[in-house]
Amino acid sequence: MTAQDTAIRSDFPLLAANPALAYLDSAATAQKPACVLDAVRGFYERDNANPLRGLYDLSVRATDAYENARETVRSFINAESAEEIVFTRNATESLNLVAGSFGSLLTPGDEIVVTILEHHSNLLPWQQAARRAGACLRFVECTPEGEITEAAFRAALCDRTRIVAMTHISNVLGVKNDIRRFAAIAHEYGAVFVCDGAQSVPHIPVDVRVLDVDFLAFSGHKMCGPMGIGVLYGKKALLRKMPPFLFGGEMIEYVTRKDATWAELPHKFEAGTVNAAGAVGLAAAIGYYRRIGFDTIVERERRLSEAAFALLRDIPRLRLLGPADAASHHGIFTFTVDGVHPHDIAAILDSDGVCVRAGHHCAQPLMEHLGVTSTARASLAFYNTEDELIRLAESLRHVRERMGYRQ
Repeated sequence: MTAQDTAIRSDFPLLAANPALAYLDSAATAQKPACVLDAVRGFYERDNANPLRGLYDLSVRATDAYENARETVRSFINAESAEEIVFTRNATESLNLVAGSFGSLLTPGDEIVVTILEHHSNLLPWQQAARRAGACLRFVECTPEGEITEAAFRAALCDRTRIVAMTHISNVLGVKNDIRRFAAIAHEYGAVFVCDGAQSVPHIPVDVRVLDVDFLAFSGHKMCGPMGIGVLYGKKALLRKMPPFLFGGEMIEYVTRKDATWAELPHKFEAGTVNAAGAVGLAAAIGYYRRIGFDTIVERERRLSEAAFALLRDIPRLRLLGPADAASHHGIFTFTVDGVHPHDIAAILDSDGVCVRAGHHCAQPLMEHLGVTSTARASLAFYNTEDELIRLAESLRHVRERMGYRQ
């Protein structure tokens, strides 16, 4: 390992305590640096009270910590206002919020456009929204390498298109969509653009005003933050038009026996006791990202992607799905091995201390489109090393042999 490898990995207690473990499943969840763990613990030790509800000093401190975290997120993605930042449990809940709330404004005959690349979290909510409204759900197909072309995208849109939902980076193929361009095209048709940023926000700089997306969803746990905290960014004008998604405490202004009025943004979308410790932990993760710097993160992951691509491409009987160049994978490598079920691949790699994911990766329509039922996936983060990738490749070279094949 390089000196930089050692310095970064020492920030992560799990990695430091398990040096023989090659964790290559960061697209599912990222490891947590000590500063994030300390921030969560510190909130519960020093500031634990219910935010927004108490006038006593401890509750005020909890409220300040929570709202300061919101401002940290706002700055991180360059939203115009903290009112545009809604805390949720994860990207899945964020996308369900948009589909359930903004989707309630759809009428029969309206159309929703999604791509075949989508994670189930950015597909199933739109299936249900279309079903409830009597709207039509249309798909944009991708090339065998995973590219969404402008021609295919335009062909799916029409004057009845109301919503376009698209992933920024595919969790299966690693391809990055040109969100700025596709959002601009969607706006030409008067459609609202929803971006799933779960795989992009942790790995590349994301500026919602440059991209001009109407909504962006992402999860804290994929960017070294705690589990159970997510973010929905929405343009203020759209959020104001949307009805609440959940009902209960704190999201109200006034309640009578027969009716209620709603709190101002963003609180009308944050019913009940909020995950203040999670928000504080997410803010600490953002602080950690800023200390490392996206220039360093992007460069490390680019170099690791090139190394992984070169190693995997040379393994006999291994089929690598997606783009034909390393950079376009953005640290996500999905593959099959002839004659070996992906679950067996994952189990064999696990016996060698290498952690990868196996299955349909919550993207069954994409699997069908690609002609496979399941795959194995190795996904990288800036804390990985080339040594881990060599261990991955060495284990994969012996998978067929260990399953009883002669070659």
